[in-house]
Amino acid sequence: MPATKTAPPAKQAAPHAQAHPLLSLWNAYYESTSTRLKTIDAFLVFLVLSGVIQFLYCILVSNFPFNAFLAGFASCVGQFVLAASLRAQVNPANRSEFKEVSPERAFADFALGSIVLHFFVYNFLG
Repeated sequence: MPATKTAPPAKQAAPHAQAHPLLSLWNAYYESTSTRLKTIDAFLVFLVLSGVIQFLYCILVSNFPFNAFLAGFASCVGQFVLAASLRAQVNPANRSEFKEVSPERAFADFALGSIVLHFFVYNFLG
């Protein structure tokens, strides 16, 4: 009976090898992203966490003043959209798409949009 060849056992990837792409992604982000964009990114993370906490509170504890939940959650979502658009406009990599919009103009648009958003949120609270 001829001997059959079997494939060698598959090598298990080391845990640190699996985390290596995330580490290299973080290092590339840290080295190549400006402080201005990092600040906006931190604000975006805060808005996501705030929205998630509000949603979990509504599900797990109570949604008694439901219009307050809707106003708070809509505020998080609206502010996230405004901040994401600010990030897109001030990113130097997108300069070709926003030729006529200066970073100062983008921030003024963001500030005015935030004021209008919070005016509507405050009025929705009743």
